[in-house]
Amino acid sequence: MTALQVAIGSLNDLVDAPLDAGRKPGKPIPSGLVTTTLARALVVGGTVLGAVLSVLGAPPGAGVVMLGLAGLVLAIGFAYDLRAKGTPWSWLPFALGIPLLPVFGWYGASGSLPSWFGALVPTAAIAGSALAIANARADLERDADAGVRSVAIRLGTDRSWRLHAVLWVVVVAIAIGWLVALGSDARAVLAVGAAAGLVIAGVVVGRQGSPARRERAWEIESIAGVALAVTWLLAVGSAP
Repeated sequence: MTALQVAIGSLNDLVDAPLDAGRKPGKPIPSGLVTTTLARALVVGGTVLGAVLSVLGAPPGAGVVMLGLAGLVLAIGFAYDLRAKGTPWSWLPFALGIPLLPVFGWYGASGSLPSWFGALVPTAAIAGSALAIANARADLERDADAGVRSVAIRLGTDRSWRLHAVLWVVVVAIAIGWLVALGSDARAVLAVGAAAGLVIAGVVVGRQGSPARRERAWEIESIAGVALAVTWLLAVGSAP
């Protein structure tokens, strides 16, 4: 999965390089830290390595499914980079792609999925939509200057913030409510609550301020979202 994300992220920076020039000079390609040739090599190398490792690391009999999941992850990521990014539909690849991450990891380790993935997958889709809107809000001024009609520009600064905040509240409510319904240990619920608090902190940080502040907020939400997912998975796995 790391290799697949390297391929997706490298293509994203390649596509963004013309827009980033003069607007985001700190990015790898505009700063000269990474050449376009190297970025293209990372796209190809990450794709091949990710596909090969997906098959080699799969449980017995699951190689074809894992290769298919890897291909789906790449297709969604590349579709975002090449088509959906900077459009009002930029949230859709996030909503489709984020739920595939735990599916890929769990199925790749065990060859099966537990029943509670029926709650995890739609919740992850909601979280992916929230992250997509936060990401678009971080690039709002740059996209407006470049004439890009992102979801954040379409909704506006205030409405995009409110919508993504509501989506995160729904995610947190489902995550904690599910654990309470399962009768999970109080310490597990507190751990999930702490990670949820970090997510909300990122939402609050990005409410107002400069593009740099909103970008930091998006980063906080992304990292905290991963922490929320991991602590929730551990809590569910240890529930009675």
